[in-house]
Amino acid sequence: MNILNIFRTKKADTTAITKQSLLERFGGIALDKQSNLAEIIGDRNWSADTEKGEIRFGDDLAFPMQVLGTFSHSSETWLWAWANPQAAFSQHVLTQANDLKKYGDELSIDFLTTEKFDATMNDAHIIGMIASGFFKTSCYYVGDFGDGAVVVTIRDKAIDNIPSIDKARIPATFSRLISHFEMNHKNAFICYLKEKDFVVEADGGNTVTGIKGKDKITATFDELSRLTNLKA
Repeated sequence: MNILNIFRTKKADTTAITKQSLLERFGGIALDKQSNLAEIIGDRNWSADTEKGEIRFGDDLAFPMQVLGTFSHSSETWLWAWANPQAAFSQHVLTQANDLKKYGDELSIDFLTTEKFDATMNDAHIIGMIASGFFKTSCYYVGDFGDGAVVVTIRDKAIDNIPSIDKARIPATFSRLISHFEMNHKNAFICYLKEKDFVVEADGGNTVTGIKGKDKITATFDELSRLTNLKA
């Protein structure tokens, strides 16, 4: 199945699809996966071969990658990889960037279709998280190269297979997410639990409970959907 089919929606609903709503949808699970990456690469330096579509960490780790785009420190702008002919990226490393553009074109999502726009480093991470969740990759990586940073996604079973204890990871990850990025906390928490295969019970009020086996996680929110308490 084409990945775009999973996220298509009716035209009447397209106004709800924004960078923030996509971050709420995918931010939790994407940030969760970053813990796996950090555990594997440690403090190794990175390098990339865009012809091979490979990112390396140190001398012993190499993973397949897709290039999303670059962030410029000097101009504080984001440039999508599909709009950067000077970089001469091989087409096979642009599949995900191109698919995001197609999705943006179809549903009129400006930030996915605008070649270059004002941004912050946080935006680079947001794009990485959205792509990581959208394509169900192992993780994303923001590689600083001095004048700027390149954002890529990575897919590898070694990263996927690192075991995690949900009751310990979910509260810490979600707290990091909402402390760094603006979003509807309740929506983001529900999406995160579902991505972690929890059965979600929402009472229509301010309490959300996730259950998976013996694990139970309960969060409460205020009238503005901001997290007030998270218990695992």
